[in-house]
Parts: sequence; C-alpha cells; structure tokens
Amino acid sequence: EHAFLEDTDDGSSSGAVEVEQAYVQFDIGENANINGGLFLIPVGILNETHEPPTFYGVERNPVEKNIIPTTWWEGGAMLSGHYDSGFSYDVALTSGLDGGTSIRGGRQKVAKAKANNLAATARVKYTGTRGLELAATAQYQDDMTQDTSDDIGSATMIETHARWAIADFTLTGLYARWDIDVAATAAQEDKDKETQDGAYIEASYKFNPEWGVFVRQNQWDNGGAGDTKRTQTDVGVNYWPHEDVVVKADYQAQNDNDDGNGYDGFNLGIGYQF
Repeated sequence: EHAFLEDTDDGSSSGAVEVEQAYVQFDIGENANINGGLFLIPVGILNETHEPPTFYGVERNPVEKNIIPTTWWEGGAMLSGHYDSGFSYDVALTSGLDGGTSIRGGRQKVAKAKANNLAATARVKYTGTRGLELAATAQYQDDMTQDTSDDIGSATMIETHARWAIADFTLTGLYARWDIDVAATAAQEDKDKETQDGAYIEASYKFNPEWGVFVRQNQWDNGGAGDTKRTQTDVGVNYWPHEDVVVKADYQAQNDNDDGNGYDGFNLGIGYQF
C-alpha cells in the first residue's frame, strides 16, 4: 500500500522492500493511455530501464544518479501518447521531491510522502529512425521542501539526450540541469538560483551478443560551496553469458576538487534480471 517498508524498530536501517511501479493503465484510444498509481518518472535513459544487463559499467553513471536522480519514482497520473511515426509524449502530475537542494536525497519513494507541492513533468521522444533515439524532459515543482515557510522555493529541471546505434557501435550523450530558487543574500531583495547540472558522452562497441566494451566521460556539479564540479572517466567491458545475466568490469578515474574526495578504482560485478 505504501510502496516502501523499512525495518527501523531498533533504530537502524537493517533492510527495506521497495515497489518502483504499480499502476493501472486506462486506454483512451489507439495511441493514448493514462496511468494512475506509482510509476517511474519519464526522464533520462536509465530511470525507466535500469536493470544491470541493460547498461555498461558496474555502477550507474554518476550524472543520471546524482542529477536526475535515477532511480526515481512518484505517485500520480500520467497521460502518454505513441504514434507510428516514432513520436511519443508523456505528461505527468505527481508527488514531488522533498530535499531542498539535495536532489537525490529528496526522493520520498511515495511511502507517506508529503504532497503539499506537486510536480509537473513533460517528455517528448522520437524513435522513428532505426537506431536513433532523441528525447527531452522538463519538470517544474513550486516548492522543493514541501514547506513554503523556508528559504528554498521552486525548481525547474530539464534533461535531453541522444542515442545513435550504427550496427554494433553506439554513441550516447545526455545533459541534465536543475535551477532551484534559494534565499537571496543580504544584499539582494530577490531570490537567487542554485544550479546543479551534469553531462556525459559514452561510446560502446559489441563484438558479438556476448561481449561489449565502453568508454564514458562524465562531468557533474551538485552545488554547494567552493569548487564542486567533478569529472570522471570510465572504461570497461560487459560479458553476457545469457541475455538476462551480465558480468561487468570497469576502471574509473575521478578528479579531486575542494573537498579532496576524488575516487579512482576498479569495479567488478555480476547482475541479472528476472
């Protein structure tokens, strides 16, 4: 009923069960439907399809993780349309974030979510050319803390991406940005804005259905004081012994910034879907 259950009786988070999608779909014509309930927000590449066999790298890319923020679901209603030409659209009114300038920390996961301030989301997508996907999403929420008495107000998010697959080579690029109204400084009368954004470009090549390699360059900024911009380079390999099973290995090199937290490392993982 509440989509999220967590064991906190002893004061610690020892485990949780989550439901990301549970909705009723009403067909209102040959090309349109309405979803009511709990669903993933139509934004980015990974948010709606994020099972391990579907993407490169052991970890999800840091831009979609920290800026979008994948995995992100809400409760509400969504109107969708799909056409033979390859164009589609989604328009949703849902519960919103509740983290102020902490984007990823603002996900309420629907369980007992505050819904004083709803979020409106719209996406357009084109897949009418073989191997090509173009999409853009915009969202507006009039209060990022569900509390009009504090110093943080509305926010606008935009995201756009392109993916082009030619034979066994795929090139992907994505950009996402938040503009959040925050309290003005003492010398200002109007509100200021905090911007958080990120982008990545990824090239991948599949030698055959079982083996693929990739390289990805990421850059993102979650705001705050000082130099908060990060860059990270990832290079690695995926092995699919079965279409629903993947073994992954990659190396990441991340820059240091003012907080001194730059992480280089080797990741090894196994993933599956069922």
